[in-house]
Amino acid sequence: MPQLLARSLVFITSAAVLILEILAGRLLAPYLGVSLEVFTGIIGVILAGISVGAWAGGRAADRGDPRRLIGPLLVAGGLTAVASPLLVDLVGPAAPTGPVSTVGLSLIGFFAPAAVLSAIPPIVVKIRLASLTETGAVVGTYSAIGTAGAIFGTFVTGFILIAAFPTRPIVIVVGVVLVALGVAVWVARSAWTVTAPVAALLLLSGVALVWDGPCQYETSYHCAEVVADTARPSGRLLILDRGHNSYVDLEDPTHLEFRYIRVMADLIDVEMPSGPLDVVSIGGGGFTLPGYLAATRPGTEHRVLEIDASLVDIGRRHLGFEDEAEVIVDDARRSITEVAPGSVDVVVGDAFTGLTVPWHLTTVEFVEMIGDSLAPGGFYTVNVIDRPEARFARAEAATLKEVFDHVAVFAPEGYFTGDRGGNYVLVGSDDPIDIDRVRSALSSRGGVEVGLTGDELARFIDDARPLTDDFAPVDQMLTGL
Repeated sequence: MPQLLARSLVFITSAAVLILEILAGRLLAPYLGVSLEVFTGIIGVILAGISVGAWAGGRAADRGDPRRLIGPLLVAGGLTAVASPLLVDLVGPAAPTGPVSTVGLSLIGFFAPAAVLSAIPPIVVKIRLASLTETGAVVGTYSAIGTAGAIFGTFVTGFILIAAFPTRPIVIVVGVVLVALGVAVWVARSAWTVTAPVAALLLLSGVALVWDGPCQYETSYHCAEVVADTARPSGRLLILDRGHNSYVDLEDPTHLEFRYIRVMADLIDVEMPSGPLDVVSIGGGGFTLPGYLAATRPGTEHRVLEIDASLVDIGRRHLGFEDEAEVIVDDARRSITEVAPGSVDVVVGDAFTGLTVPWHLTTVEFVEMIGDSLAPGGFYTVNVIDRPEARFARAEAATLKEVFDHVAVFAPEGYFTGDRGGNYVLVGSDDPIDIDRVRSALSSRGGVEVGLTGDELARFIDDARPLTDDFAPVDQMLTGL
């Protein structure tokens, strides 16, 4: 085997494995969400595939003619790659969340292509190893080439491909390239041996191209869908990664469908004087709050820190967003530093990846940045989702208490007794929070909320530890949500 071909095979197959590893997160997100646990499961499964493939490939190379293996393995790797999104979409809807499901669905979708493709480098090394005196140089060279291919696959996927193309066509192209390369290597043996894999590739590629995935819109960060409300013709629901993220009424921006956004709106109406405000929202979602404040407090200066530019486009096209707020497309941890100190009346936290708040937006260090941006009398309110144990909600309340003199948590009574879970709305301020007036405002909308502060809040927090940049295991706290 020529040296250039050998090195190219190792580089390409290693790159393909890492491309599939990164795309796996996008393919699993609609069913399992986006969290550290999901990526942990994917990485573990891919590493297991690499390990098993390298072991099996080395043994196979020692037991027969290694030149006969390259073509079939490339074809098999390409076919299993093309099949991976189909398998995930078939099994994913029935998969519950949790570590076992994450590992299981990753195994079903991505173990086979990772193992098959990882069997090729040791076989190539066997072919190129002419003498035991050069074992170290040959193995080291091809190990370095494989690593370089993995780095290339990682960078080109994360920085270029995902931003430019949908996920499934990328997978199909990777599979087609692998099969084409395998056929080219294999075809010298006999024409009939390649007929079946080529036919299988055409069939799988055709099915994958016409197969409707679970995403109406695939953004750089989310699987997004906009659903019309059959009970309210002007209502639109934004679903991100299986979660009901936002609801807007195209004809009535003051209609607030979700309980948590009503709590936030009433906090603003009760705690802030009438008239326009200076507001910063962390996370845009369906841009419900900008529409509400534009209608109820004309002249409000509203900045939205939203990392996903595609959500802005979806908001304009389907959710009635007409630039009622200035949108800064960037990670909120960076863009919050651009807000002038002491200039903001209200900061609203409503950023999610799946059902979890990104961990770096939950810590004492981040909340201190928010506190620095608030004007006298201002407050920070954040929406979090938690299950009955409320481990994350309690820890986030403890985090706010590290920064603000006054903290309150609003939720239905059952959330505090451990009977059920859902959205908790936390608020922190250096001024006292008028719990009774907020409750009264919520009651006028038909809502029944419990607001905890003072000693009641201390009992709710109990022994929960504040989250910091060094310790914020948010995903682990929400395991099974």
